[in-house]
Amino acid sequence: MKILMVLTSHDKLGNTGKKTGFWLEEFAAPYYAFLEAGAHITVASPKGGQPPLDPKSDEPDFQTDETRRFNADEAAQKVLANTVKLSSVSSGDFDAVFYPGGHGPLWDLAEDRTSIALIESMYATGKHVAFVCHAPGVLRNVKSPDGAPLVAGKKVTGFTNTEEDAVQLTNIVPFLVEDMLKEKGGIYSKVGDWQSYTVQDGLLITGQNPGSSVATAGLLVNALRGGK
Repeated sequence: MKILMVLTSHDKLGNTGKKTGFWLEEFAAPYYAFLEAGAHITVASPKGGQPPLDPKSDEPDFQTDETRRFNADEAAQKVLANTVKLSSVSSGDFDAVFYPGGHGPLWDLAEDRTSIALIESMYATGKHVAFVCHAPGVLRNVKSPDGAPLVAGKKVTGFTNTEEDAVQLTNIVPFLVEDMLKEKGGIYSKVGDWQSYTVQDGLLITGQNPGSSVATAGLLVNALRGGK
């Protein structure tokens, strides 16, 4: 079981002067789920090296068992500090790809041609593609083999408009994940803010928010083991 994890390299929160990046729980929880499932994990980012961590995700209020485990895990920190360049990986070398969220991906991965081509290639060759929280935003320009938006006609979820309102970034982000998925023809659904919720439609797996990270990773592991 070979899983590619793709993280953002973008660290600027619009024009606010604040930092952003990936959300720690959305990397740590799936990373350990994959590791414990016996997967071989490769972590990549557009620029390679240390990807930017959203500093807010490392604050005490947002710590989880998995983030605390990561912060005490030198081996995992070394993996994260040495992500490979996304342009150097080949979709043929992996069984699936998983995108953690955080606000960063809305700026870089949503427009990154290498990322778009990777997802399109993996999906077209029958491999699972999974995204959690803001990461479904990277599907904005991804197309199915027939040229339609990949999410068109498919069941999806992702960070909700009300959750974005709650973190007061509605007017800062380049686009709203919920609105984009609907505009691209996705059959969007959600549950209450901050509750765990995941959706699988064939090869496409999406999770609503940070608290959905464990469940989203679990769906992917189950799928790779032949569950779906």
